[in-house]
Amino acid sequence: MVRKYRWLLILFISSVIIKIFSLYPEAVERYYSSGIYPCISFFQRILFGWIPISIGDIFYGLTGIWLIAQIIFIIRHIKNKQAGRKYFLSVARRFITAILMVYVSFNVLWGLNYNRTGISGQLKLNNYYYSDKDLLAVTTLLAQKLNRLQPASEHSRHQLGNKKHLFGEAVQSYYNISGATPLHYSIPSVKPSIYSYLGNYLGFTGYYNPFTGEAQVNTTVPLFVRPFTVCHEIGHQLGYAKESEANFAGYLSAASSADTSFLYSVYFDMYLYSARYLYFTDSVALKQIKQQLSPAVIKDREELSRFLIKYSSPVEAIIDRLYSKYLMANEQPSGKMSYNEVVAMLIAYYRKNGRI
Repeated sequence: MVRKYRWLLILFISSVIIKIFSLYPEAVERYYSSGIYPCISFFQRILFGWIPISIGDIFYGLTGIWLIAQIIFIIRHIKNKQAGRKYFLSVARRFITAILMVYVSFNVLWGLNYNRTGISGQLKLNNYYYSDKDLLAVTTLLAQKLNRLQPASEHSRHQLGNKKHLFGEAVQSYYNISGATPLHYSIPSVKPSIYSYLGNYLGFTGYYNPFTGEAQVNTTVPLFVRPFTVCHEIGHQLGYAKESEANFAGYLSAASSADTSFLYSVYFDMYLYSARYLYFTDSVALKQIKQQLSPAVIKDREELSRFLIKYSSPVEAIIDRLYSKYLMANEQPSGKMSYNEVVAMLIAYYRKNGRI
């Protein structure tokens, strides 16, 4: 009996240790996020980065098939009256063991990054408070940048359909800032998601697989959305688990690119995030800013809206709620709205440097 539960006990103790360690962000930052994790991530990219298809997506697919098979197997046992007390105890033990294995491996391979002090602390940004005036100034600047960048970006954005160019430029943008920020990226591992079309209905544009270290990108979304998505997912890959931090890492990298389609993409996303906040603080000012947007920028915004409406579904709404719960459980109490919290970092960066 003791031998049967030994592995379960080891996993339980490991889970408790991980949870206690996660309560100390400074320790997580120093020993895990800036110590152990870069080595883990580097090794994962060496192991899987050279393979052209997403191993993580295959892993997820096989896991889904295995889970369905297990459920069918259990149902058959119940139906055939082969499921007694001993059987249910065995199933419960295996289920708890599997959950603990996922919890421990997820946190060791990446998840502890949710508890780090993060990029704001590394760059010494004071993003705890900003005024309505700051928000208005940044939103106005973002709108002006969009108007200025749109013509050139539209002329060159056809290149974004080429995955090699898209991923290569994203990697280069991180190289551009490696000397001025803690964002050091080597051995790239960015891949198109096998489930891109399914992702349209589920509402995701990209995701990071902590078990293989691959950054997956939905390459079926509108062209001008793709550059920032790639840079965002690389941000996750570098250990910035919170969505706002991955957004800011994506901003810093894409904003350093010489490619106007990358510049337009990042400022387009930042404008959308900023405009959402400004709507609640000064809707009149936001209306005035919108009136100053060029027809071409408005056209892009309408294209994105049509795309989102085309693929909206009840399933997406359910996935949104579940994902929000997941974010809340991982140090992001505002759920999916945590993406928008990059605005506070952007304003702090603007106050510190006088530019965005």
